[in-house]
Amino acid sequence: DSFSLDVQPNSLNAGEVVGVVGPNGIGKTTFVKMLAGVLQPDRGVLSSRVRVAYKPQYLEGHSSEMAGSVLRSGIPLFEGQEFQNLVVVPLELNALLDRPLSVLSGGELQRVAIALCLGLEADLYLLDEPSAYLDVEQRLAVVKAMRGLAERRKACMLVVDHDVLFLDYVADRLMVFSGEPAVHGTGVGPLGMEQGMNLLLKDLGITLRRDPVSHRPRINKQGSQKDVEQKAAGQYYYVG
Repeated sequence: DSFSLDVQPNSLNAGEVVGVVGPNGIGKTTFVKMLAGVLQPDRGVLSSRVRVAYKPQYLEGHSSEMAGSVLRSGIPLFEGQEFQNLVVVPLELNALLDRPLSVLSGGELQRVAIALCLGLEADLYLLDEPSAYLDVEQRLAVVKAMRGLAERRKACMLVVDHDVLFLDYVADRLMVFSGEPAVHGTGVGPLGMEQGMNLLLKDLGITLRRDPVSHRPRINKQGSQKDVEQKAAGQYYYVG
């Protein structure tokens, strides 16, 4: 069986975070693996002038090596004040330094893997499913770290994730993938958040509102008055 992928992205901007969204098996991970050099495209050439940092979807935690040793050897500026303030402290990595990777939980391994990616000097950061295994507060800490580093380093970040609320927090724009899973995928964008989210949410059959008190995004209950109203208006994603 073969899988074909057609992506013709618009330009990416320095300092922005772009979400990569779509159903399972549609080519999102294949896309970022090609950008990372893990997979080779059948045609076309990727520029070697762009420095790329990549966090894969699946994490390896079988090593008995200490997390601190892995982080310090993989991140040249691990002890630097900026990286400590933006990543190490918010992701609570200091508590993991003296523990072997083999005993870390899925969420702890995720935080180590995110730090290893963000700790590299790159022009393009590729993070596949960074919200997996993390609780709500940890996801917000990751959002803050990613956005802070993207802006400071004037780098672009592409983020593949299935958590709509996480993407709403972290992304400036969206690339939307559609097609037939495991057969053909087409990626369009990056699109503005309203246009991209409307495409995604319509396909998922859900609507998103902003809580009037906390101002946080919320998924409407299926069939609720707000859900019905937004779908009737074609506004699956809140405006404003």
